[in-house]
Amino acid sequence: MPNVTSYRDLFRTLAIVGLMAALVVTSIRARAATGTCGGQMITLPFTDVQVANIFFCSIAEAYFSGLTLGTSATTYSPTDPVPREQMAAFITRTMDQSLKRSNQRAALQQWWRPTSTGAVRAVTLAPNATPREIVCDGKDLWTANGLIGTVSRVEASSGRLLQTWTGMADASAVIACAGRIFVTAKQGVNTPGKVYFINPEATAAGSGTLFQANIGFQPDQIAFDGTYLWTANINDGGSGGSLSRINVPTGVVDTFTSGFDAPNDVQWDGENLWVADSAAGLLLRVDPATGAVLEPIQAPFSRRLLFDGANLWVTTGAGGAPLKVFRAVGNLRGTLLANLGGNGLSSPYGMAFDGERVLVVGFAGDVVSLFKAADFTPLGSLTIPGATRAACNDGVNFWILKNNFDILRF
Repeated sequence: MPNVTSYRDLFRTLAIVGLMAALVVTSIRARAATGTCGGQMITLPFTDVQVANIFFCSIAEAYFSGLTLGTSATTYSPTDPVPREQMAAFITRTMDQSLKRSNQRAALQQWWRPTSTGAVRAVTLAPNATPREIVCDGKDLWTANGLIGTVSRVEASSGRLLQTWTGMADASAVIACAGRIFVTAKQGVNTPGKVYFINPEATAAGSGTLFQANIGFQPDQIAFDGTYLWTANINDGGSGGSLSRINVPTGVVDTFTSGFDAPNDVQWDGENLWVADSAAGLLLRVDPATGAVLEPIQAPFSRRLLFDGANLWVTTGAGGAPLKVFRAVGNLRGTLLANLGGNGLSSPYGMAFDGERVLVVGFAGDVVSLFKAADFTPLGSLTIPGATRAACNDGVNFWILKNNFDILRF
């Protein structure tokens, strides 16, 4: 049986071991640098980053904002070289965090997205309005209501119907630019289309003002390049599709027919003019100076276009055809980057972009789908009965047209 001295030796040994362990932990914690950044005392877990390092505060910001996790729980390895593959991780994390934290949804603490139909609010425009297109001017929403020839103005923040403008029979597309709201009117097959404008400063609604009475047949969509309005004239059911260019200061019109079959959409990306021609199955890059086709790109069933700052998203509106993404700028311009399917897509048609995500409206199946614009990751979908072919974003919320006389805040 051990004597008292043996017990004393055992306890003394255990105490020494415990003290050494505590000293090791304390030593490790002591090496975790503490310094002042912007007047605030902070501590980093990295034992190899000293306060004297001129990048101490930058490393701290990268760590606290989630851009880097370090090379281990306690090391950052500040002098190690960064391979290109690791740099890609730094860059993409930085971009993702910047997009998430700098938009209005973050400022308003609206981190959610609707995951049930009951969470999507409808705004009624007018009986039989049948809105065809929707756009936001930065404050209010404007819808072109083709069946009754009106344009509705809705306050984006509240969803309150503010005005109803009349006198624009067969209103089709709408755009906010040059301090006005321009509206195209189809009229009929083989019949010249029209363009109206609305003064958004008007305190009371009235009739749209005729801006141009003779453009291409059945203008389906409209774009602006800083001087000219461009309309994609589809001429449904007839030949003679075209692209019209309207000088906003003078009203002078040029209509181009060569190289176009039935253009559905037109998009200006700040440098290039793009046209979706579904009948020809092409995505066309067009010279804005001459209206000539510079580059035809295979894109079967192309219907609607959206530019996200680097890439051009092209919907098809056809049953099993995928959503396509093309590079729009740089040396890879015109390259097909992705064929996107799944995620609830059903005849993808209208689109909207909020700076981070692309929302796609299904022409069939009553489904809207969300994608991360940076890498095309699917973010989920939601079934909304009556969802139709167009959408826009007001800086906070997406808005979706329905197949009746409603618009939906998503």
